[in-house]
Amino acid sequence: MPTDNYRAIELLSRTPYGRVSASRRALPFTAVARHLVLDGRLVLRLHQGYGYHQALDGSVVAYEADNVNSGEDDTWSVQFTGTARVVEPTPVERQLFGSSPRLADGAPYAPVFLRVEPEFVTMHYLTDVPVFRGAHSV
Repeated sequence: MPTDNYRAIELLSRTPYGRVSASRRALPFTAVARHLVLDGRLVLRLHQGYGYHQALDGSVVAYEADNVNSGEDDTWSVQFTGTARVVEPTPVERQLFGSSPRLADGAPYAPVFLRVEPEFVTMHYLTDVPVFRGAHSV
């Protein structure tokens, strides 16, 4: 695996959540997901009740995570693009994810898991990002 991919994985390990994007009936959508990097692949946990996993299974997806709202001077973004497959994680993998959210849009959270085999890894890094003061600050 190229050095940039290792750096991207290291950055991804700094934040537990990101966004998975794909298309559903030819329209793009994005959903929040919890991620782990295991053996160079992404394993995602998202809410089964949304039904997104049905559109994602077997599809090419983009998964992005970042530290945009962290307040750090440097901002990074990592994107993995590859094919997603619904999987049943091992008990150890489930444990690595930690506790699930209690509710998703008011309904009990029901986890579903996807494994993404990355084909492309993209990393962007902004240095000395100015402090954001809000668009309507006085």
